[in-house]
Amino acid sequence: MIHTRPQALESANWRNLKAKINYMQKAYLFLFSIVLTIFIASNANAEPYAGGDSAAGKALVDKNCIQCHADRFGGNGSAIYTRENRLVKTSRGLLAQIRNCNTMLGIKWFEDEELNVASYLNKTYYHFEK
Repeated sequence: MIHTRPQALESANWRNLKAKINYMQKAYLFLFSIVLTIFIASNANAEPYAGGDSAAGKALVDKNCIQCHADRFGGNGSAIYTRENRLVKTSRGLLAQIRNCNTMLGIKWFEDEELNVASYLNKTYYHFEK
């Protein structure tokens, strides 16, 4: 098929339009990926025990932990959390230690109660961000 001058011009305009649309799609995809990355990064630094209730955790610590810690470390027992050579160094380590005490002492906390305790201890003593 032989194109006349107007048809060739129309075809060129169509190609230009398609190129612009393709460029805009790529630009939107790039922008979306940046926004998604920012969202993921902001959640990565969120409170590690965001689902925990720190007030409920404090009540559990007061009832089940303080006496043992005070017997071992003196005072109100908080030295176990603030000592220079403390065992807990990460948010995962904190939860593991809480689960260890829960198991070894037969406290029988549920997982949500462990998270409550972790939330309280993190907000009060540890301040882990992730």
